[in-house]
Amino acid sequence: MTVKKPLVAAVSALALTSSLSALAAPMKIGVLVPLTGDLQSYGEPALKATQLAAKEINAAGGVMGEDVQIASGDTQTSPQPGVSAAQKLVNVEGVSGIMGALSSGVTIPVAQSVSKPGKIPQISSASTSPVITSLDDGDFLFRTVPSDAFQGVALSQITADKGYKTVSIIYINNDYGKGLAEAFTTAFEKQGGKVASTVAYEKGQPAYRGELQQADKGDPEALVLIGYPENGQTILRQALEGGYFRNFVFTDGMKAPELVENLGAEYLNGSVGTVPQARDDSPGAQHFSTAYEEAYGAVPPKPYLDTAYDAFYLMALAAEAAGSTDGVAIRDHLREVANPPGEQVGPGEFEKAVKLLKAGKDIDYEGASGSVNFDENGDVPGTFGEWTFEDGKIVTKRIFEPTMPK
Repeated sequence: MTVKKPLVAAVSALALTSSLSALAAPMKIGVLVPLTGDLQSYGEPALKATQLAAKEINAAGGVMGEDVQIASGDTQTSPQPGVSAAQKLVNVEGVSGIMGALSSGVTIPVAQSVSKPGKIPQISSASTSPVITSLDDGDFLFRTVPSDAFQGVALSQITADKGYKTVSIIYINNDYGKGLAEAFTTAFEKQGGKVASTVAYEKGQPAYRGELQQADKGDPEALVLIGYPENGQTILRQALEGGYFRNFVFTDGMKAPELVENLGAEYLNGSVGTVPQARDDSPGAQHFSTAYEEAYGAVPPKPYLDTAYDAFYLMALAAEAAGSTDGVAIRDHLREVANPPGEQVGPGEFEKAVKLLKAGKDIDYEGASGSVNFDENGDVPGTFGEWTFEDGKIVTKRIFEPTMPK
């Protein structure tokens, strides 16, 4: 069929208009976080971290001279509501990119059904499932937190350091829980440890005594609990009441002061856990901590605030480098602004970064959470914190890089 010239001209004009719109429109970034559900207590601080980033960016002149805007969506810590919220951010709010989600079980379906087909870059600040590394996401999914392939190793090391030889695992039945349980088991067994039982749990149940009875088989010395606070505290309470376990090892999803408030400090003292965590003596980490405290008060002892801040910053820097708010253009410039070579810029230095980019120079963003050098899979390296409960408070014992077992 022959296409008439007026139609060709109209299509060309439409394409040009769309292209110019992407160049001229103020940038809007979607922030996809759980404001309800299992991870509710993590959502609001993460949203505040992105608001802090937006405030700093706009004070420095904004993206391409325009204030960057935020549109937020509540995932409810559940896949279908998360996908619906992401679809609204893209189709109604017209965002150029998405920071989120937090849980891997939401991030993965959002990437497959929203970000990839919509050609919208997505950076998760907290999704750690190893599945994400090889996910068919069209190179639109990135993350500013290391994979649980590494957290499993870190978790096995602190478990062995406590002297535990045999443990059982109870994990939340989603991508996050499955991936971390498998990574921990592999690493712990290579270290000579034994996993007596591995039991999945479904969220939202009033009781978990059946799961605890299964986990108690094989004389385990401790329970490795991979979950989230809302149901995790129910499991802990019933473990203590039923006399199933007294010793606990936690992951990042259980690093929450609410556990002390709801269970009592004496039952948690001595428990240990891991969390992806940057070294707090870096200039970027110190800037973030000071700026967050000035804006909102003390930084809560919860993970993934600095990684949310970094994800937002990187999205804005990539748009500035691309000179466009088009999703593909932003995606194609993320590694350019995050990775070497280039002059290092950090948190609070958006104006400096813009000047360097306008001068035709490369930049290398070193984040509040540490290095955010994206590899070919959109993954980043990282260090981990070992944390514990001491007299009702969450205390970081050390920050370390796990050694992969041979």
